[in-house]
Amino acid sequence: MTALDIRDAPRAGLPWSRIIGVGLVLMVAGLAALGSLVVPGDPFAQSLVKALSGPEPAAPLGYDHLGRSIYHRLVHALRLSPLIALAAVATAGAAGLILGTLAAARGGWIDRVLVMLADALLALPGLLLVLIVLAMMPGTAVGFWAGLSLVLWVEFFRLTRAATRETLASPAVQASRLLGFGPTYVFRIHVWPEIAPMMLTAAAFGTATAIMAIAALGFVYVGMRAPTPELGLMMVELLPYWREAPTALLSPVIATFVLLLGLTLLAGSREQ
Repeated sequence: MTALDIRDAPRAGLPWSRIIGVGLVLMVAGLAALGSLVVPGDPFAQSLVKALSGPEPAAPLGYDHLGRSIYHRLVHALRLSPLIALAAVATAGAAGLILGTLAAARGGWIDRVLVMLADALLALPGLLLVLIVLAMMPGTAVGFWAGLSLVLWVEFFRLTRAATRETLASPAVQASRLLGFGPTYVFRIHVWPEIAPMMLTAAAFGTATAIMAIAALGFVYVGMRAPTPELGLMMVELLPYWREAPTALLSPVIATFVLLLGLTLLAGSREQ
């Protein structure tokens, strides 16, 4: 087989970029889930004598400026931020799917009202909406969940509405309706298979966006309160000590980068 034949042959299985993305996400998830079992420890325990000291068996990544194990704080942070992001994406995805399908199927004033609401929220910066919610529920995971859900549902709504309107106008759906099949059958057989890949891609991008938003707000001291381990808060706490302990600062930075890169590769890859 020539090089040209190999290039023109159909691809089998998942593209390499998606496989790498899955591997990176699973690696971070494994650290978050099993890190405390591999090296038991307390992310809140302090020992000022060990402040900014190097790695040791009890703290494989060394200690921060307050003598806390960076490894155990990172493991805790890698549970907190993705869990908040996944909860927000699940809520926003469900709301966007239901409202988008309703707007496409009903049309009329229901469609106009929902589109106006989505456009109004889209006109405001996403981080501003999250900040408004956090002002009412400061420093809580619930505040992040509510604010991020309020921001993310618009994208799911717009995607669902556009794809569903096109699918509902197809001859296959018209034939199903003429045969007497109801809305549940039409959604399950015709609509969902069309929008599912798009929704899963949007969910991966939404999770990455939510994690970046949580870290960004933590980096400017808006969000989770100390001493709660959170990726952005860990970065800003360790930033003044980057000369004395550069590896301590790099730990949350690299973990965040690997997680976001994995989610981006997982979402952005498409089979040709």
